[in-house]
Amino acid sequence: MRSNHIREPSIMQISTIGLDIAKNVFQVHGIDAAEKVVVRKRLRRRQVLEFFKALPPCLIGMEACATAHYWARELTKLGHRVRLMPAKDVKAYVKRNKNDAADAEAICEAVRRPTMRFVRIKSAEQQGQLMQHRTRDVLIRQRTQIINALRAHLAELGLVAAQGNAGVNELRAIVTDEQDTRLPIDARASVIVLAAQLEALESVIGAIEKRIKMQHRSSGATAIVATVADPTIFRSGRDFAAWIGLVPRQDSTGGKQKLGPISKQGDRYLRRILVVGAIAVLRRAQENPGKYPWLTQLLARRPFKVVAVALANKMARMAWALLAHGGTYRAPELAETA
Repeated sequence: MRSNHIREPSIMQISTIGLDIAKNVFQVHGIDAAEKVVVRKRLRRRQVLEFFKALPPCLIGMEACATAHYWARELTKLGHRVRLMPAKDVKAYVKRNKNDAADAEAICEAVRRPTMRFVRIKSAEQQGQLMQHRTRDVLIRQRTQIINALRAHLAELGLVAAQGNAGVNELRAIVTDEQDTRLPIDARASVIVLAAQLEALESVIGAIEKRIKMQHRSSGATAIVATVADPTIFRSGRDFAAWIGLVPRQDSTGGKQKLGPISKQGDRYLRRILVVGAIAVLRRAQENPGKYPWLTQLLARRPFKVVAVALANKMARMAWALLAHGGTYRAPELAETA
């Protein structure tokens, strides 16, 4: 019976490799210049660099993910040419049921396609900046969970407060005031733990936000800068906004276009902070309508959340323009008087 195992030939024959990465087991699929498969191999994590160190320089493709940037930097140091690709674009080249070997083969095929989109490799510094945003995001979610638990526990005893930070501070004052007899001893012993955790979280969040603000003064939109290493991979600001998921989802056929809600594809974190930032601007526009005529007119015709997404889309396109073409942002009213 013929074996499906491919005997590993001379490493000099390998020209292109598809590398499917994981936590511990990596799958290699390599071909030669004639597109003949010359190696299929599984590697443990500790074997990866040694394997590629023994190879002559070749083209290596990987799906873009958080850890792929580290491996791309390390393999580049060994003299290889590394290209990262969006996982959803590679998916189209999977020929059979999904498994590590099939994924590696698909990556090897996709990396050679002239129409493939590639993701620029992030530096360790860029990843570090992005980690600050992700960590802050996790901590804020934990803070929200603790606040909800604190409110729920105190509400069981009829102790409620207004929404927002003022209400949270009011509840914390009740928890820490041992003279407040409305809170039984056992209940206080429980909720004071939540109050202590909340205080510790807010201290850590404040420290991270301080670093983010320092970086913001020098590079502006730090989350976008750290996430998008190369803005020129997008043809336009609209393509960038679409990548974030801030454009309507299309369902068109027979020459008829039908637009639905936003696609919500792409980077969820960037989409959320852009929408939150847009909501903050809209609040200011409601307080000072004369300073924001475009938004004031739009709010008169469209629902608040629709306008928030439209403004987030515009902010994304402006950010792309500044990153791709350089320059300094000028507020519209300042631009008119310049």
